[in-house]
Amino acid sequence: ETSNYELEFETKGKGTRYLLVNATTRRDPDGNIVGVVGVAQDVTDTKRKEIEITAVGRELRQLVDKANAPIFGIDVNGRVNEWNEMTAEITGFSREEAFDKPLVSTFIKENLRDTVQSVMRNALEGNETSNYELEFETKDKGTRYLLVNATTRRDPDGKTVGVVGVAQDVTDAKDKENEITAVAQELRQLVDKANAPIFGIDVNGRVNEWNDKTAEITGFSREEAFGKPLVTTFIKENLRDMVQSVMRNALEGVETSNYELEFETKDKGTRYLLVNATTRRDPDGKTVGVVGVAQDVTDTKDKEIQITAVAQELRQLVDKANAPIFGIDNDGLVNEWNDKTAEITGFSREE
Repeated sequence: ETSNYELEFETKGKGTRYLLVNATTRRDPDGNIVGVVGVAQDVTDTKRKEIEITAVGRELRQLVDKANAPIFGIDVNGRVNEWNEMTAEITGFSREEAFDKPLVSTFIKENLRDTVQSVMRNALEGNETSNYELEFETKDKGTRYLLVNATTRRDPDGKTVGVVGVAQDVTDAKDKENEITAVAQELRQLVDKANAPIFGIDVNGRVNEWNDKTAEITGFSREEAFGKPLVTTFIKENLRDMVQSVMRNALEGVETSNYELEFETKDKGTRYLLVNATTRRDPDGKTVGVVGVAQDVTDTKDKEIQITAVAQELRQLVDKANAPIFGIDNDGLVNEWNDKTAEITGFSREE
């Protein structure tokens, strides 16, 4: 005899009834087998629900397997039990190669293993995490960057049976971000190490850029300069109004080239700079400050001052000489007439 075997009756209307049957041998009073009797339970409604659930399950399985997003999962021991086609594609590991392997120690970059292990442990305890970033190590030793939601997986009784991760592959964006970061770092190094003084202010006029050369020529370190009002702290008093005006114009988008300013150094000396003031903008085009790229013309300026002083001294010597000194230009017209010449002739310089 057989118990609880399932059969399908075809009905008169060509439908199907699902029965759960016990088949029992039928005997006459002498114990001879005369047939079989089936005592059944009609489980058609239950079976139909089961079929619907199975169909939904298959559909969901197909959706998971064919999803355009990486989907992977682990059991309570951290071993892979979910690995859809997209995960296989981006990592290079097939489902067969990945299944039952420890997710973290096999597929996660070493520098992130502790963090990911913590996220998985939390999810197994019911504390889910959204948008955490992990780095998958691919079969060819490359890296795929994923943005993952870690969700607790439960059985029909609500018992935790694992964790499923639904991810977004952000490798292309991350690679671009890394490229931009590398360029930014290179530009930062170029600014810091440039052979020209480069300094900047925010919209409030406070220093937020101060490269090595600026620190060298002024004697003020980056730490000492940052956050200080540029004009009142570092610019010679006689030029403050003019420099303030130049900075204000640059903050309004009106840039200035080759203006001269005088930096007061830490030891109370003076450095002469020829500066281009350029408006600094954020990615949205909003003004966030001013950057000044300068040429240190102190040596030239010092020579110019010396020459001017010598010229003034010579002028004074000529004018006050005890001998008449006079001169003409190419046309024979007077262009030199010192005090002694004026004295003996009676004609003033102006006359």
